[in-house]
Amino acid sequence: MQADEVKKVSVIGAGIMGHGIAISYALGGYNVTLNDVNDEVLDKALNRIRKAVETFAESALISGDMVDQTLSRIHATSHLETAAQEADIIVEAVSEKLDLKRKLFARLDLLCPERTILASNTSSLLIGDIGAEVKRKDKILITHYFNPAHIVPVVEIARGAETSDETVDLLHGLLKKLKKVPIRINKEIPGLLINRIQNAIRREVWSLLEQGVASAEDIDNAVKGTFGFRLASIGPLLTYDLAGLDTACQVSRNLFPVICDSHEVPLFIKKKVEEGALGRKSGKGIFDYSEEEWQEKVKQRDKEFLERLKCLYWSKKD
Repeated sequence: MQADEVKKVSVIGAGIMGHGIAISYALGGYNVTLNDVNDEVLDKALNRIRKAVETFAESALISGDMVDQTLSRIHATSHLETAAQEADIIVEAVSEKLDLKRKLFARLDLLCPERTILASNTSSLLIGDIGAEVKRKDKILITHYFNPAHIVPVVEIARGAETSDETVDLLHGLLKKLKKVPIRINKEIPGLLINRIQNAIRREVWSLLEQGVASAEDIDNAVKGTFGFRLASIGPLLTYDLAGLDTACQVSRNLFPVICDSHEVPLFIKKKVEEGALGRKSGKGIFDYSEEEWQEKVKQRDKEFLERLKCLYWSKKD
């Protein structure tokens, strides 16, 4: 199967990531079947999808008449068999639990046509483990999106030991058609590329917050206004070259011995999770906002992301 032969895409899991993945394919002109366990979950997802697509139009990334066109390409079903039927590509975006994903892949392997490619949105598991029970091992891989999936341009592509070059190339070409930036991961490695980098940052900022070095707000503002500001235009490796590798090397000699290298999650984060302070999911986390404030934070985030997307990525595309 070639990229131009792909007609139907199914997304399994309509949560935070799944609904955004569905939007990306629909914006690219593909018919998408969105599947989840019940109609209530799907109704919430479709409502979020409409608001997200309307925001694309408000930001002038798509025309107003494209809103209804895009929404008309997304169909919801709570029946896995319906989602699997005649799908060319299936993207799994269920909870990050190996047993759940493995059972789902095994079932999809039985339900789908032989040509169907099975992709997982896992951020920390190996595709070889997820697809251990499937027969079509040449047609399984990871396509890892980042939240919000319909806006953030990069998608990681990670192959398994038996994934074919044809499968990787097809997804690479397909993602480029969606105006995404596909990144090939050359080794089967836990956490892929970006999550390993993000976790290195997470460990240090949690440590700094726990030590009281700065407030949560100041830590976020410091990152946004320094390397976060730069990284939107130049990557970290080019940054080091521009600054001078000799300088980077000396700074690393000074700081590597003293920055956090713990293999444990900080106690104050564990305590928050135990108490149900999960962030926006529960209304309170490191920050404590009302539901209206959380909604405004997400709305403002998406607007700023869309402006950045338009400036840095979509304006360069055909």
